[in-house]
Amino acid sequence: HSRGLHHLVYEIVDNSIDETLAGFNDYIHVAMNPDGSVTVTDRGRGIPVDIHPVKKKSALELVMTVIGAGGKFDKGAYKVSGGLHGVGASVVNALSEWCEAEVYRDGKIFRQTYKRGVPQGGVEEVGTTDQKGTKVTFKPDPDIFKITEFRKDIIIDRMRELAFLNSNLRIIVQDAEGFEETFHFEGGLQGVSCALPTPTASACSRSRSSFSGERESTMVEIALQYNDSYQENVFSYVNNINTHEGGTHVTGFRKALTRTLNAYAQKNDLLKNVKITLTGDDFKEGLTAVISVKVPEPQFEGQTKTKLGNSETQSIVETIVNEQLAEFAESNPGTLKLIIEKVKGAAISREAARKAKELTRRKSVLESSGLPGKLADCSINDPDHCELYIVEGDSAGGSAKQGRDRSFQAILPLKGKILNVEKARLHKMLENEEIKTIILALGTSIGEEEFSPEKLR
Repeated sequence: HSRGLHHLVYEIVDNSIDETLAGFNDYIHVAMNPDGSVTVTDRGRGIPVDIHPVKKKSALELVMTVIGAGGKFDKGAYKVSGGLHGVGASVVNALSEWCEAEVYRDGKIFRQTYKRGVPQGGVEEVGTTDQKGTKVTFKPDPDIFKITEFRKDIIIDRMRELAFLNSNLRIIVQDAEGFEETFHFEGGLQGVSCALPTPTASACSRSRSSFSGERESTMVEIALQYNDSYQENVFSYVNNINTHEGGTHVTGFRKALTRTLNAYAQKNDLLKNVKITLTGDDFKEGLTAVISVKVPEPQFEGQTKTKLGNSETQSIVETIVNEQLAEFAESNPGTLKLIIEKVKGAAISREAARKAKELTRRKSVLESSGLPGKLADCSINDPDHCELYIVEGDSAGGSAKQGRDRSFQAILPLKGKILNVEKARLHKMLENEEIKTIILALGTSIGEEEFSPEKLR
């Protein structure tokens, strides 16, 4: 239940972030209290306390006790909202042993307390103040959550993330001992260098750049850089929600990146002697990017509902990146040359890998069984019940063969120290005899288009 437990904090914080997105709040304080409760304080407008004309209850009580009473369901209340599920304060209240809401509004302090979601009396006026804002304290119900201890590191990771996605926001996290950590990135994603994986100190890492813009009520912020690795790291967010499955904002970014860099390379004659057409995949190698968009009405799809489906977002992101990346390219020719060299390397490697794969495939068709000679195979064909032992050298292979159960245990001896594939390109892997042997023995093929776990022997 640990994930659900921490979501209680995020739900309350999301309400404060909505005030930030609407332009009314620049401060959130999250305190982990010694008694196991958590207090979230903001300096927004404060939840209204007026009596609802139909329900005859205070707006604060409705927000804290009725699912869907929050501002997120009233289309006009917030232009952009950060809560993915929008269950908000009322659900947190229902899942808490006790909860207390304090509102600072119109010079007064209002308070209401609850037990397991049920108000313990009306909304009371308990004092005067010159502050504005809302403070919610809750203690998770041990009858619902097996684990009720909050982990500071999990809360800090999310608060840091929220701070760099909302440049005008300062978030302070205080632990039970009273130690505080403050997160505030003034330049938004520009100041996010500490949140990006540290690149090797190469010339490529000077390529760090960021773009931002707003069109049709959609705000776009992007930070990107290339480094020496062969991996790609793209982190994408919609209204502060991590979109693990990507979506139209990421597609727009990729298209613009490929098109703009390709056009720049052609125009400046950086692709001479390259017989291969550069594809979108070539631009992925060594790229780290953070893409954050704030969309008025996001539509989420995909298996985990973390993929953005709004088609108009794609063209908005594309336009902003096209314009600003082209400007960046013109004013940083040295950096662009390095990036294009890196991309060319990726394209040449991709072509070499294609040829090597072709060769491996032909070879395995020619060798009738397609199995490496060193493999001592097992007799069962069901991969669920088979084991493959990879051992170093023929002598270890010999003793392993003697001690195995031939029906379901196969042995594959390999020579010495194998290539580190994390630091190598695909064509180098495919040229390596030991790795080719493993690929053939497993039978699944490799590479995005061809890898198929169903073919596992």
